This record gives sequence, C-alpha cells and structure tokens, in this order.
Amino acid sequence: MFVTQISGKCRQYNLAKSTSSGGNQDKYLLISMKWITREKPKIDRLACPWLIRRFIDDEAEIIYVPYDQVLEKASVLSATPFDIPGVEYTHYGAECTFDYFIRKHNIKDPALDTLAVIVRGTDTDHHELAPECSGFWAISAGLAYNHRDDQELLEKGLILYDALYSWAGHLQNEKHTQQPFEYLLLNVFHTYLEQKPGIGKKIPAWVQELKDTIQDHIDDNLSLKELSKSLDINPSYLSREFSRYFEDLSFGEYIRKLRIEKAKELMENPAYSLTEVAYLTGFSDQSHFTRIFKRHTGQSPSDYKKNRKKK
Repeated sequence: MFVTQISGKCRQYNLAKSTSSGGNQDKYLLISMKWITREKPKIDRLACPWLIRRFIDDEAEIIYVPYDQVLEKASVLSATPFDIPGVEYTHYGAECTFDYFIRKHNIKDPALDTLAVIVRGTDTDHHELAPECSGFWAISAGLAYNHRDDQELLEKGLILYDALYSWAGHLQNEKHTQQPFEYLLLNVFHTYLEQKPGIGKKIPAWVQELKDTIQDHIDDNLSLKELSKSLDINPSYLSREFSRYFEDLSFGEYIRKLRIEKAKELMENPAYSLTEVAYLTGFSDQSHFTRIFKRHTGQSPSDYKKNRKKK
C-alpha cells in the first residue's frame, strides 16, 4: 500500500508493477484501493464508503457481495474488507466501523465528529445519542427500500451524506422558522393554545405509562427503542414527541436529570457510599457518575455531600 497527499487530501493506493516493456528498472502503477463489504447496505456500509471517497481516496472502488463471500472475494480482488466481524475495519465496543475509519486515518474535522455520533446512534439503534438519529434511520431505511441495486443505492447515499455533512458543518444552528415575524406568529399561536381551555391539553395515555416505567427502571440501561416496543409505539414517533411531554428534554437528558435527582436523595443517607449511589442510579461507574453530576450541579458528588452536611 502507498499513501500520498494530493490537493490536501490523503489518498491510499495499491502498488502494481507495470507490464510495459523497455528499460531494466521496475516501474509501478498507482491503483486506487478496493474496499469490500456485505451487500444490502443501510447505514455503516454507506457511511464508510462516503468517508472513504470524500476523505481517503476519491477514486476508491466499493464492492458489495453476500456476507459469506466477503473474505474470499477480498483475497481474490486484493480488496480491504470492512464492517464484518473479525477484520480490522469493524465495530469496537460501542463504536461502529465509521468511528474506526476516522480514528485509523486520523481525520480531524468538527463537522465529521458531529456526523459520527449520528451514524453511531443510527447504526447501533441508540437513537438517544443524537436527536437526528431517528429521522436519519427513517430516511436511510426508505432509501434502501427504494433502491435495491447496491451501487445505485451507494450513489444516492453519497448525496445523502454530503447533505448531512453540510448541515453538520454550516447549518446546525439554523431553524426552519428564521424570520422574526415567523417567531412572532408561533409565539402567539402557542400562547393561544396555553390559555384556551381544552386546546392542546390532552396528554396521550402512553406518556404516564412511560414516566412510570422510567421511574421504576431508572437504575437500568434504558433504551428508547426497547421502551417503544413495550409501549407498542413507533420509535421514530416516540423520539420526536418525547421532549413535548418531558420538560422539553431529550430522552437522554431526561434520564440523566432523574438519575441526578435520585442520587441527591440517596446521598442524604450517610449509609450509602458514592460508589453505591452511582450503582443504584444506573451509572456505569463512579467516574461517569461524578462527571455527569458535576455537569448538572456545578460541583462534585463529594463536595455536594460536604456542603449538605454544613447546612
């Protein structure tokens, strides 16, 4: 493999001996890399080719084959396999293959960091990682349904990821309603709904059921997708509607808020150590608990306990 830099972009190539005659010195041709993965892509196997084409080698060849043929074809075609178990370019821990590509090739780009979270949450069904995940899954699944040819789907997917990358780099703070008069109309409308008896007040039955479930399982590893199954509600709908009925917070924000509130209650009891408090409130470890607690309260759990004793 040969790596070079052209017009500021790092590109990867394979080296092959030239078959042209003349002279005794070996000559080599630069051949764009081949990448191979499972057929029928939806998220990671569209996101990674986009990343390859835009940041690693814009002439790279992307090959899709049935799962049981990936390694065999990779050997025959001198292609690099990705997004299958047991190869270098794959999932590691909670991260997906897209994350590994970024880390492996040391790509530094704030917009790409934002995009990576969306890809990770969508690909691993952890839609709570970013509010865009549910919508992005819906678009990606629909795109795959409409285009059954993998190469055709890839071309459409490149356009989709170009758009998401542009949003991440330039439009994150833009809103659909930008003009002052639009904000004014929305404020008037919302004020009307709040003041008018019987309008906009009905709360769906699933809201209370969800609140009770979250309260009962606050120390568990809750997933919006699993909760949507138990409520028999579409996960995209639940993700979209959640903040409307839960203090204008996303699912992840609401869970963290409740856990911090429960942690404060537990810390009133001196019998509990901070490690036990972290465990009983669903945090993965004490350092994670300390970091989230400080972000919410402005002080560490130990400082909070000391200050409470002084009062």
